Amino acid sequence: MKKDIEIPQVEGVYVAAVREENKAFRSQDWNAYLINDRMEPIEMVLIIARGYDGKDLTSTMRHSIKVLPAKSYAKIEFMQDEVLKLNNEFLVTFFEGNRMYEKTFTFSKNTVKEDAAVKLPVIPAKGILAN
Repeated sequence: MKKDIEIPQVEGVYVAAVREENKAFRSQDWNAYLINDRMEPIEMVLIIARGYDGKDLTSTMRHSIKVLPAKSYAKIEFMQDEVLKLNNEFLVTFFEGNRMYEKTFTFSKNTVKEDAAVKLPVIPAKGILAN
């Protein structure tokens, strides 16, 4: 029965956009990162990323991470400036122990800006946390 299904609350896992120097292209680029601020590793991480608004839709990108250790982070993907004008959604599913967790993180359109950057958990840089 549906009422018997328990969906645990996701805590300590974040998606963040971080502005970084790209030495190869001599530019400043936004990259999306998955942050594990938990005391335990998360496993079999699946990430589905897409950008959208009323009339535009990006390709759906799929990423996987076997294990993301406790108090660590991993790069998900490069975020082009054109995509930042859209809502960017990251559906994250993972296991911790024998429990499956799922959460959708969203960067609302035009919110990924350098002047909105804050201190991030685990990553030694400033960035934007998705809702």
